[in-house]
Amino acid sequence: MTERKRHPGGEPRQPDLMDAAQEAGMPAPDPTVPVPPAGWPQRWKTRAAGLSAPWLMVIAAFMFASMSVCVKLASTNYSTGEIMVYRGLVGMVMMAVLARSRGVSLKTTVPATHVRRSVTGVVSMFMWFYCVANIPVATAMTLNYMSSVWIAVFMLVGAWFFGKSKVDKRLIVSVLLGFGGVALVLQPTIGDDQLWYGVIGMMSGMISATAYLQIAALARMGEPETRIVFYFSIACTVLGVITALPFGMHAVTWKSALLLLAVGLLAGLAQVLMTRAYAIGKMLVNASLQYLGIAFAAVYGMLLFADPMSGSLIAGMVMIVGAGIFAALLKSKPTPAKAP
Repeated sequence: MTERKRHPGGEPRQPDLMDAAQEAGMPAPDPTVPVPPAGWPQRWKTRAAGLSAPWLMVIAAFMFASMSVCVKLASTNYSTGEIMVYRGLVGMVMMAVLARSRGVSLKTTVPATHVRRSVTGVVSMFMWFYCVANIPVATAMTLNYMSSVWIAVFMLVGAWFFGKSKVDKRLIVSVLLGFGGVALVLQPTIGDDQLWYGVIGMMSGMISATAYLQIAALARMGEPETRIVFYFSIACTVLGVITALPFGMHAVTWKSALLLLAVGLLAGLAQVLMTRAYAIGKMLVNASLQYLGIAFAAVYGMLLFADPMSGSLIAGMVMIVGAGIFAALLKSKPTPAKAP
């Protein structure tokens, strides 16, 4: 693009993930859907209890890391599908209550976009939960947070598919850096019998990249975060039931009930905060702060599960975080106009 896009009100808008999607040839939001008027992010931010987008993202990252710990603990007694069921049920109730308290309707005019976001999101989450249950928490979270690197891959594939003669070589660097980091992360922490879980974790990051694109699309369409998370929670419950019923549901004790409730509450609140942060804040800042979840997860892993933290593992994490931030930086800057 040669200049910053503008809101209907004429104010400049920072390029976001959906711009990257359009550059990669991915579907853009339906142009017939009304776009929120200029200034709506500031009003939304005013209702955020005084918290700015960076603080919202930091809190969300901590909650996601805490949720992953609860998932790992709960996985000793419950299957991934069962955890998904309870996570979805808690999320539905929480979002319905929150929406009612805010006077927000749960009815949507863009159901197809919600379906796309929910399907990609729940598949990614299922794979992530499955991964967390079987490998160190920080490793699983690092692989899931490859989403920014995967978006860079999508952009490169889109440029190749649509025959663009010039490809930004910096994107290639970020992709190579990210996958080099993956090699370092997997090598010291995953044995031959765990390689499958590492691949699943990496795939969850790829699928979550498409989910983030759909979240950006829904935010541009004016969909409130409670509605987005509500429909996601429905999909979470449905997928959980489908995958859990064939193996049977286990009884719930008071101790496990607290863990399962914590999974739902932490996930729901974290998603609300993350969705709001991406809607009102700068994409680069949000993408950078999101990686704090890896640091939080690493501390949890060392304190609770005695997970090893070798030098190569730390180096791999730093490479993946650097690649993700670098990719986000490239997408957040408008392409300079070419000289006539």
